[in-house]
Amino acid sequence: MIRKKIKSKVNALVRNNITKETVKEKLSHAPGHVIYTGNKAQKAVSIDVFDYNDDYLDEETLARLEEYHKDTDEKTVTWININGLSDTVALTQIAERYKLHPLVMEDVANTSQRPKLDEYSDHLFIVFKMLYYDDQNQLNVEHISLILGKTYLICLQEYDGDVFDGVRERIRHAKGRVRSNGADYLTYAIMDAVIDHYFIIIEQLSNKIEELEDKIYTDNSQNYSQEIQTLKKEVIQVRRSIFPLREVVNKLEKVENHLVLKKTQVFVRDLYDHTIQVIETVEVYRDTIAGLMDMNSTNIANRMNEVMKVLTIIATIFIPMTFLAGIYGMNFEHIPELAIKDGYYYFWGAMIVIFVASLVYFKRKKWL
Repeated sequence: MIRKKIKSKVNALVRNNITKETVKEKLSHAPGHVIYTGNKAQKAVSIDVFDYNDDYLDEETLARLEEYHKDTDEKTVTWININGLSDTVALTQIAERYKLHPLVMEDVANTSQRPKLDEYSDHLFIVFKMLYYDDQNQLNVEHISLILGKTYLICLQEYDGDVFDGVRERIRHAKGRVRSNGADYLTYAIMDAVIDHYFIIIEQLSNKIEELEDKIYTDNSQNYSQEIQTLKKEVIQVRRSIFPLREVVNKLEKVENHLVLKKTQVFVRDLYDHTIQVIETVEVYRDTIAGLMDMNSTNIANRMNEVMKVLTIIATIFIPMTFLAGIYGMNFEHIPELAIKDGYYYFWGAMIVIFVASLVYFKRKKWL
Protein backbone atom coordinates (compact mmCIF):
# COMPACT_ATOMS: atom_id res chain seq x y z
CA MET A 1 0.00 0.00 0.00
CA ILE A 2 2.82 2.41 0.90
CA ARG A 3 4.63 1.63 -2.35
CA LYS A 4 1.45 2.34 -4.30
CA LYS A 5 1.06 5.73 -2.59
CA ILE A 6 4.68 6.65 -3.32
CA LYS A 7 4.30 5.59 -6.96
CA SER A 8 1.12 7.64 -7.25
CA LYS A 9 2.88 10.70 -5.84
CA VAL A 10 5.82 10.22 -8.21
CA ASN A 11 3.50 10.00 -11.21
CA ALA A 12 1.64 13.14 -10.13
CA LEU A 13 4.87 15.12 -9.87
CA VAL A 14 6.15 13.79 -13.20
CA ARG A 15 2.96 15.03 -14.85
CA ASN A 16 3.98 18.50 -13.62
CA ASN A 17 7.15 18.37 -15.79
CA ILE A 18 9.43 17.23 -12.97
CA THR A 19 11.94 14.52 -13.79
CA LYS A 20 11.70 11.18 -12.01
CA GLU A 21 15.25 11.62 -10.70
CA THR A 22 14.26 14.89 -9.02
CA VAL A 23 11.14 13.31 -7.58
CA LYS A 24 13.10 10.41 -6.13
CA GLU A 25 15.62 12.81 -4.62
CA LYS A 26 12.82 14.90 -3.12
CA LEU A 27 11.06 11.89 -1.62
CA SER A 28 14.30 10.63 -0.08
CA HIS A 29 14.75 13.73 2.11
CA ALA A 30 12.89 14.98 5.14
CA PRO A 31 10.41 17.89 4.84
CA GLY A 32 12.18 21.24 4.76
CA HIS A 33 15.08 20.11 2.58
CA VAL A 34 15.55 22.54 -0.33
CA ILE A 35 15.56 20.81 -3.74
CA TYR A 36 15.02 22.71 -6.98
CA THR A 37 12.47 20.79 -9.04
CA GLY A 38 12.51 22.98 -12.14
CA ASN A 39 13.68 21.68 -15.49
CA LYS A 40 15.67 24.75 -16.56
CA ALA A 41 18.70 25.37 -14.40
CA GLN A 42 19.86 28.98 -14.15
CA LYS A 43 23.53 29.73 -14.69
CA ALA A 44 23.65 32.22 -11.84
CA VAL A 45 21.37 33.93 -9.38
CA SER A 46 20.91 37.68 -9.80
CA ILE A 47 19.49 39.96 -7.13
CA ASP A 48 17.83 43.37 -7.47
CA VAL A 49 17.29 45.41 -4.31
CA PHE A 50 15.07 48.45 -3.82
CA ASP A 51 15.23 50.25 -0.49
CA TYR A 52 12.85 53.18 -0.26
CA ASN A 53 10.42 55.41 1.57
CA ASP A 54 8.74 58.72 0.74
CA ASP A 55 11.98 60.68 0.53
CA TYR A 56 14.63 58.04 -0.04
CA LEU A 57 15.49 55.49 -2.73
CA ASP A 58 18.43 53.16 -3.12
CA GLU A 59 18.62 50.63 -5.96
CA GLU A 60 21.26 47.91 -6.28
CA THR A 61 21.96 44.90 -8.49
CA LEU A 62 23.94 42.13 -6.82
CA ALA A 63 25.42 38.82 -7.87
CA ARG A 64 25.26 37.26 -4.40
CA LEU A 65 23.20 37.87 -1.31
CA GLU A 66 26.39 38.26 0.75
CA GLU A 67 27.03 41.54 -1.07
CA TYR A 68 23.94 43.06 0.53
CA HIS A 69 24.96 44.14 4.02
CA LYS A 70 22.14 46.46 4.98
CA ASP A 71 19.72 45.19 7.59
CA THR A 72 16.00 45.79 7.35
CA ASP A 73 15.11 49.26 8.60
CA GLU A 74 11.88 50.34 10.26
CA LYS A 75 12.02 53.60 8.29
CA THR A 76 12.29 52.06 4.82
CA VAL A 77 10.76 49.26 2.78
CA THR A 78 13.18 46.77 1.24
CA TRP A 79 12.25 44.82 -1.88
CA ILE A 80 14.67 42.00 -2.65
CA ASN A 81 13.97 40.47 -6.06
CA ILE A 82 15.87 37.23 -6.69
CA ASN A 83 16.03 35.74 -10.19
CA GLY A 84 16.86 32.04 -10.29
CA LEU A 85 16.00 29.20 -7.94
CA SER A 86 18.56 26.58 -8.96
CA ASP A 87 21.13 27.72 -6.37
CA THR A 88 19.75 25.93 -3.31
CA VAL A 89 22.69 27.11 -1.19
CA ALA A 90 21.68 30.73 -1.79
CA LEU A 91 18.07 29.88 -0.91
CA THR A 92 19.22 28.31 2.34
CA GLN A 93 21.26 31.43 3.16
CA ILE A 94 18.19 33.59 2.60
CA ALA A 95 16.20 31.41 4.98
CA GLU A 96 18.89 31.68 7.63
CA ARG A 97 19.36 35.42 7.25
CA TYR A 98 15.67 36.26 7.52
CA LYS A 99 14.83 33.43 9.94
CA LEU A 100 12.30 31.83 7.63
CA HIS A 101 10.51 28.59 8.32
CA PRO A 102 12.27 25.58 6.69
CA LEU A 103 9.12 24.64 4.78
CA VAL A 104 9.09 28.04 3.08
CA MET A 105 12.27 27.49 1.08
CA GLU A 106 11.23 23.95 0.25
CA ASP A 107 8.09 25.34 -1.41
CA VAL A 108 10.07 28.15 -3.05
CA ALA A 109 12.26 25.60 -4.84
CA ASN A 110 9.34 23.28 -5.61
CA THR A 111 8.11 24.66 -8.94
CA SER A 112 5.11 22.32 -8.96
CA GLN A 113 3.71 23.89 -5.78
CA ARG A 114 0.19 25.18 -6.37
CA PRO A 115 -0.65 28.80 -5.44
CA LYS A 116 -1.17 29.25 -1.71
CA LEU A 117 -0.75 31.60 1.25
CA ASP A 118 0.81 30.46 4.53
CA GLU A 119 0.98 32.47 7.75
CA TYR A 120 3.96 32.34 10.08
CA SER A 121 4.74 34.28 13.23
CA ASP A 122 6.74 37.06 11.59
CA HIS A 123 6.16 36.63 7.85
CA LEU A 124 3.63 35.62 5.21
CA PHE A 125 4.49 33.24 2.39
CA ILE A 126 2.65 33.51 -0.94
CA VAL A 127 3.05 31.29 -4.00
CA PHE A 128 1.52 31.98 -7.41
CA LYS A 129 2.30 31.58 -11.11
CA MET A 130 3.31 34.09 -13.76
CA LEU A 131 2.27 33.31 -17.33
CA TYR A 132 3.84 34.53 -20.56
CA TYR A 133 4.28 33.55 -24.20
CA ASP A 134 7.82 33.08 -25.48
CA ASP A 135 9.23 33.89 -28.93
CA GLN A 136 7.85 30.60 -30.30
CA ASN A 137 4.37 31.56 -29.08
CA GLN A 138 4.50 28.80 -26.47
CA LEU A 139 2.83 29.34 -23.12
CA ASN A 140 5.26 29.29 -20.18
CA VAL A 141 4.41 29.06 -16.49
CA GLU A 142 6.87 30.61 -14.04
CA HIS A 143 6.95 29.87 -10.32
CA ILE A 144 6.84 33.04 -8.16
CA SER A 145 7.17 33.22 -4.37
CA LEU A 146 6.67 36.23 -2.10
CA ILE A 147 7.89 36.42 1.50
CA LEU A 148 6.35 39.37 3.29
CA GLY A 149 7.95 40.67 6.47
CA LYS A 150 7.24 43.78 8.48
CA THR A 151 9.49 46.07 6.44
CA TYR A 152 10.68 43.83 3.63
CA LEU A 153 9.42 41.79 0.71
CA ILE A 154 11.46 38.99 -0.84
CA CYS A 155 10.34 38.04 -4.34
CA LEU A 156 11.84 34.84 -5.75
CA GLN A 157 11.44 34.15 -9.46
CA GLU A 158 12.31 31.07 -11.41
CA TYR A 159 13.81 32.90 -14.41
CA ASP A 160 14.99 36.33 -15.48
CA GLY A 161 12.35 38.69 -16.81
CA ASP A 162 9.00 39.56 -15.30
CA VAL A 163 6.02 41.91 -15.50
CA PHE A 164 7.10 44.16 -12.62
CA ASP A 165 8.60 47.00 -14.66
CA GLY A 166 5.57 49.17 -13.97
CA VAL A 167 6.05 48.70 -10.22
CA ARG A 168 9.75 49.51 -10.51
CA GLU A 169 9.03 52.68 -12.46
CA ARG A 170 6.50 53.84 -9.87
CA ILE A 171 9.12 53.32 -7.17
CA ARG A 172 11.87 55.09 -9.11
CA HIS A 173 9.73 58.12 -9.98
CA ALA A 174 7.63 58.18 -6.79
CA LYS A 175 4.39 57.71 -8.70
CA GLY A 176 1.25 56.31 -7.15
CA ARG A 177 0.99 55.04 -3.59
CA VAL A 178 3.79 52.49 -3.46
CA ARG A 179 6.47 54.82 -2.01
CA SER A 180 4.16 56.08 0.73
CA ASN A 181 2.98 52.64 1.86
CA GLY A 182 4.57 49.60 3.42
CA ALA A 183 5.73 46.21 2.23
CA ASP A 184 2.15 44.90 2.27
CA TYR A 185 1.15 47.40 -0.41
CA LEU A 186 4.21 46.40 -2.46
CA THR A 187 2.99 42.81 -2.21
CA TYR A 188 -0.38 43.90 -3.55
CA ALA A 189 1.27 45.89 -6.37
CA ILE A 190 3.31 42.88 -7.52
CA MET A 191 0.33 40.54 -7.43
CA ASP A 192 -1.74 43.14 -9.25
CA ALA A 193 0.89 43.32 -12.01
CA VAL A 194 0.80 39.54 -12.43
CA ILE A 195 -3.00 39.38 -12.49
CA ASP A 196 -3.20 42.29 -14.94
CA HIS A 197 -0.83 40.34 -17.18
CA TYR A 198 -3.28 37.43 -17.04
CA PHE A 199 -5.67 39.61 -19.05
CA ILE A 200 -3.03 39.88 -21.78
CA ILE A 201 -2.62 36.11 -21.75
CA ILE A 202 -6.34 35.44 -22.04
CA GLU A 203 -6.56 38.04 -24.82
CA GLN A 204 -3.94 36.08 -26.75
CA LEU A 205 -5.85 32.89 -26.00
CA SER A 206 -9.00 34.56 -27.28
CA ASN A 207 -7.28 35.44 -30.56
CA LYS A 208 -6.08 31.86 -30.96
CA ILE A 209 -9.54 30.47 -30.26
CA GLU A 210 -11.22 32.87 -32.68
CA GLU A 211 -8.69 32.07 -35.40
CA LEU A 212 -9.19 28.33 -34.95
CA GLU A 213 -12.96 28.76 -34.79
CA ASP A 214 -12.93 30.57 -38.14
CA LYS A 215 -10.87 27.77 -39.68
CA ILE A 216 -13.24 25.08 -38.45
CA TYR A 217 -16.37 26.88 -39.65
CA THR A 218 -15.01 27.97 -43.03
CA ASP A 219 -12.91 24.94 -43.97
CA ASN A 220 -14.54 21.72 -42.87
CA SER A 221 -12.32 19.61 -45.11
CA GLN A 222 -9.45 19.57 -42.60
CA ASN A 223 -8.98 17.83 -39.28
CA TYR A 224 -8.02 20.35 -36.59
CA SER A 225 -7.82 17.90 -33.70
CA GLN A 226 -4.12 18.56 -33.09
CA GLU A 227 -4.57 22.33 -32.92
CA ILE A 228 -7.58 21.97 -30.63
CA GLN A 229 -5.65 19.70 -28.27
CA THR A 230 -2.74 22.15 -28.14
CA LEU A 231 -5.10 25.00 -27.34
CA LYS A 232 -6.89 22.86 -24.77
CA LYS A 233 -3.60 22.17 -22.98
CA GLU A 234 -2.87 25.90 -22.83
CA VAL A 235 -6.28 26.63 -21.33
CA ILE A 236 -5.75 23.86 -18.78
CA GLN A 237 -2.36 25.35 -17.87
CA VAL A 238 -3.89 28.79 -17.44
CA ARG A 239 -6.78 27.42 -15.40
CA ARG A 240 -4.47 25.37 -13.18
CA SER A 241 -2.36 28.47 -12.51
CA ILE A 242 -5.17 30.95 -11.94
CA PHE A 243 -7.94 28.96 -10.26
CA PRO A 244 -6.16 28.41 -6.90
CA LEU A 245 -5.16 32.09 -6.84
CA ARG A 246 -8.74 33.00 -5.99
CA GLU A 247 -8.35 31.33 -2.61
CA VAL A 248 -4.98 33.04 -2.07
CA VAL A 249 -6.31 36.53 -2.78
CA ASN A 250 -9.43 35.90 -0.72
CA LYS A 251 -7.30 34.78 2.21
CA LEU A 252 -5.02 37.81 1.85
CA GLU A 253 -8.05 40.09 1.87
CA LYS A 254 -9.42 38.60 5.09
CA VAL A 255 -6.22 37.69 6.93
CA GLU A 256 -5.95 39.17 10.41
CA ASN A 257 -2.24 39.79 10.63
CA HIS A 258 -0.22 42.84 11.63
CA LEU A 259 1.78 42.50 8.40
CA VAL A 260 -1.24 43.41 6.23
CA LEU A 261 -2.97 46.69 7.02
CA LYS A 262 -6.70 47.20 6.59
CA LYS A 263 -6.17 49.99 4.08
CA THR A 264 -4.18 47.59 1.90
CA GLN A 265 -6.88 44.94 2.12
CA VAL A 266 -9.26 47.38 0.43
CA PHE A 267 -7.03 47.21 -2.66
CA VAL A 268 -6.75 43.44 -2.34
CA ARG A 269 -10.54 43.28 -2.60
CA ASP A 270 -10.28 44.82 -6.06
CA LEU A 271 -7.59 42.27 -6.85
CA TYR A 272 -10.04 39.53 -5.93
CA ASP A 273 -12.60 40.93 -8.38
CA HIS A 274 -10.01 40.86 -11.16
CA THR A 275 -9.11 37.28 -10.30
CA ILE A 276 -12.75 36.20 -10.51
CA GLN A 277 -13.09 37.97 -13.85
CA VAL A 278 -10.08 36.11 -15.25
CA ILE A 279 -11.36 32.77 -13.94
CA GLU A 280 -14.80 33.30 -15.47
CA THR A 281 -13.22 34.17 -18.82
CA VAL A 282 -11.06 31.04 -18.73
CA GLU A 283 -14.14 28.93 -17.97
CA VAL A 284 -15.86 30.43 -21.02
CA TYR A 285 -12.82 29.56 -23.14
CA ARG A 286 -12.85 26.00 -21.83
CA ASP A 287 -16.49 25.62 -22.87
CA THR A 288 -15.71 27.19 -26.24
CA ILE A 289 -12.92 24.70 -26.88
CA ALA A 290 -15.26 21.86 -25.95
CA GLY A 291 -17.65 23.23 -28.58
CA LEU A 292 -14.83 23.39 -31.14
CA MET A 293 -13.98 19.76 -30.43
CA ASP A 294 -17.61 18.79 -31.03
CA MET A 295 -17.75 20.84 -34.22
CA ASN A 296 -14.52 19.31 -35.51
CA SER A 297 -15.82 15.81 -34.73
CA THR A 298 -19.05 16.65 -36.54
CA ASN A 299 -17.08 17.84 -39.59
CA ILE A 300 -15.06 14.63 -39.61
CA ALA A 301 -18.25 12.55 -39.36
CA ASN A 302 -19.87 14.58 -42.14
CA ARG A 303 -16.88 14.07 -44.42
CA MET A 304 -17.00 10.35 -43.74
CA ASN A 305 -20.72 10.32 -44.48
CA GLU A 306 -20.09 12.13 -47.77
CA VAL A 307 -17.49 9.56 -48.75
CA MET A 308 -19.81 6.70 -47.82
CA LYS A 309 -22.66 8.31 -49.75
CA VAL A 310 -20.57 8.60 -52.91
CA LEU A 311 -19.38 5.02 -52.62
CA THR A 312 -22.93 3.81 -51.99
CA ILE A 313 -24.26 5.68 -55.04
CA ILE A 314 -21.52 4.23 -57.22
CA ALA A 315 -22.23 0.74 -55.94
CA THR A 316 -25.99 1.20 -56.42
CA ILE A 317 -25.53 2.32 -60.03
CA PHE A 318 -23.33 -0.62 -60.89
CA ILE A 319 -25.43 -3.29 -59.15
CA PRO A 320 -27.97 -3.66 -62.05
CA MET A 321 -25.16 -3.38 -64.59
CA THR A 322 -23.24 -6.11 -62.82
CA PHE A 323 -26.40 -8.21 -62.73
CA LEU A 324 -26.91 -7.93 -66.50
CA ALA A 325 -23.24 -8.51 -67.23
CA GLY A 326 -23.35 -11.58 -65.03
CA ILE A 327 -26.35 -13.04 -66.85
CA TYR A 328 -24.96 -12.58 -70.34
CA GLY A 329 -21.55 -13.67 -69.26
CA MET A 330 -22.74 -17.16 -68.25
CA ASN A 331 -21.43 -20.14 -70.22
CA PHE A 332 -24.79 -21.48 -71.47
CA GLU A 333 -24.98 -22.52 -75.11
CA HIS A 334 -28.49 -21.20 -75.72
CA ILE A 335 -29.11 -17.63 -74.55
CA PRO A 336 -31.71 -16.14 -76.94
CA GLU A 337 -30.48 -12.55 -76.75
CA LEU A 338 -27.00 -13.55 -77.88
CA ALA A 339 -28.35 -14.29 -81.37
CA ILE A 340 -29.90 -10.84 -81.84
CA LYS A 341 -28.17 -8.77 -84.47
CA ASP A 342 -26.50 -5.74 -82.90
CA GLY A 343 -27.25 -7.22 -79.46
CA TYR A 344 -23.93 -5.94 -78.20
CA TYR A 345 -24.98 -2.36 -78.90
CA TYR A 346 -28.39 -2.93 -77.35
CA PHE A 347 -26.66 -4.18 -74.24
CA TRP A 348 -24.54 -1.02 -74.00
CA GLY A 349 -27.61 1.08 -74.62
CA ALA A 350 -29.37 -0.62 -71.72
CA MET A 351 -26.34 0.04 -69.54
CA ILE A 352 -26.36 3.74 -70.41
CA VAL A 353 -30.10 4.00 -69.80
CA ILE A 354 -29.72 2.38 -66.38
CA PHE A 355 -26.83 4.72 -65.54
CA VAL A 356 -28.69 7.88 -66.59
CA ALA A 357 -31.95 6.78 -64.96
CA SER A 358 -30.13 6.11 -61.69
CA LEU A 359 -28.51 9.55 -61.74
CA VAL A 360 -31.86 11.25 -62.46
CA TYR A 361 -33.53 9.31 -59.66
CA PHE A 362 -30.80 10.17 -57.15
CA LYS A 363 -30.94 13.80 -58.22
CA ARG A 364 -34.69 14.01 -57.68
CA LYS A 365 -34.27 12.43 -54.26
CA LYS A 366 -31.60 15.07 -53.56
CA TRP A 367 -29.06 12.40 -52.77
CA LEU A 368 -26.63 14.08 -55.15
